Amino acid sequence: MNDFPRWKIWSIILVLLAGILFAIPSLIPESTAQRIGIGGLPRINLGLDLSGGSHLLLEAQTADVAKQRLDLMEDSVRQEVRRASPAIDIGDISTANGALAFFVRDPAQLDSAVEKVRALTNPVGVTGQRDWNVTVVDSTKVTMTPTTAGMNAAVENAMQVATEVVRRRIDELGTKEPTIIRQGDDRIVVQVPGLQNPEALKSLLGKTAKLEFKLVDLTADPTQVAKGIAPAGSQILSYPSNPSGVPFIAVQRRAIINGDELSDANPGNDQQSNAPVVNIKFNSAGARKFARVTQANVGKPFAMILDNVVLSAPNINEPILGGSAQISGNYTVQSANVMSIQLRSGKLPVALKVIEERTVGPQLGADSIHAGIIASVIAALAVVIFMLLTYGRFGVYANLAVIINIFVILAVMAFFNATLTLPGIAGFVLTIGTAVDANVLINERIREEQRRGRNPIQSVELGYKEASRTIFEANTVHFISGIVMLLLGSGPVKGFAIVLLIGIFVSYFTAVFFTRMLAVSYLRRKRPSVLHI
Repeated sequence: MNDFPRWKIWSIILVLLAGILFAIPSLIPESTAQRIGIGGLPRINLGLDLSGGSHLLLEAQTADVAKQRLDLMEDSVRQEVRRASPAIDIGDISTANGALAFFVRDPAQLDSAVEKVRALTNPVGVTGQRDWNVTVVDSTKVTMTPTTAGMNAAVENAMQVATEVVRRRIDELGTKEPTIIRQGDDRIVVQVPGLQNPEALKSLLGKTAKLEFKLVDLTADPTQVAKGIAPAGSQILSYPSNPSGVPFIAVQRRAIINGDELSDANPGNDQQSNAPVVNIKFNSAGARKFARVTQANVGKPFAMILDNVVLSAPNINEPILGGSAQISGNYTVQSANVMSIQLRSGKLPVALKVIEERTVGPQLGADSIHAGIIASVIAALAVVIFMLLTYGRFGVYANLAVIINIFVILAVMAFFNATLTLPGIAGFVLTIGTAVDANVLINERIREEQRRGRNPIQSVELGYKEASRTIFEANTVHFISGIVMLLLGSGPVKGFAIVLLIGIFVSYFTAVFFTRMLAVSYLRRKRPSVLHI
């Protein structure tokens, strides 16, 4: 017991002093921390329920995924039959009721056509199914129908990508600790602490930011376009700022370049009008493709399309070789910045609709913090008085351990940039109780050893040795519970689990090592003949 080396004492003291130091920034206002020169130290982030902020529940429009798959498969089929040797002669490809169909003009090429389109389908996981069913009708018509397994896999993949895109867009806002989690198969929960304007968040997340450049179909009959009828291979899109006054325009279905080939997007101002614009830059592959297309189509108009709305349709006066372009569309400075973020973070693979929104005011969060502080203070005072009256000097040691325990937990949470939520405060109060519990076990064990006639040194040594095993086993059970909550829980449950897990490690350290150090120091100095415990 007396073998408590000096290096161990100093190690414990330094660790706890560091814990207290790193806890201070989280206990004072950020402006004060900046003023006294510790603003750069990590501090705890407050969750939505404590600091206020915005909560959105987004639901994916899965019908978009089905339509995108249909369009993509249509393009793939056209390319495959064209590349076949000899080329396969097919009629127009029709899409109706979620299926795709086409006629093979030469019956002798039917088997070759079926083989080509079947090669475009893929297996779905280990289900044994493919993502499309290919069937032949009336000996000349090939139909492709998406399977349920294929559709589910496509939605799952789209939701994974959408969640990541949402995360990137919110990160670009510079917000701290947003919560972005999947809920069910087609929903995403977004909570942004500190953001009191949900409209800005909805504006940022509400667009898919699907950017495409397509050639304008000059063969289209304006009368037919006004009726919404497009020539084969083209489509009618909304064009609100069309100089001709017709709010529609016919463009070729195939995009000459799209937003996936962007390398950067930044807000700027037009050099002539000084109006806010978005400057975009293509990657090397996109720049080569853009240069090639503009070289081959000088004098023809092309459309800049965002989310299926044509922003502008300028003429290609000369080849654009620099890999850069400018998007203008009646932007404000703020909307140009939002658009830049959306383009940089990538397009959403599926449109997201806001089905629930809430704003938590900072006053409600302040009330929660106030109530949490009162609960923590009352719990700590009750524990301090109980330990002091029950165990005397060793109760003082336990109380010091509890107080330092609080500081170190705050420091560890700040170091890991953790977020404190209302359930986290509950976990905090619970941790105070478990920290004292360990000291109760130690002190009762020391009492028991004294009653067996052992001297103070032997009682303390055996008390810590025997109780440490029990404390370790009890904390292991708590640790397992906390890990399960952390892995399977979300939101408030996860916040509770994080505080609980940190508290388990810290309370074990302060109870077993810190109080033992104090007890050894007392025994070395005073060498008492009996312990009043």
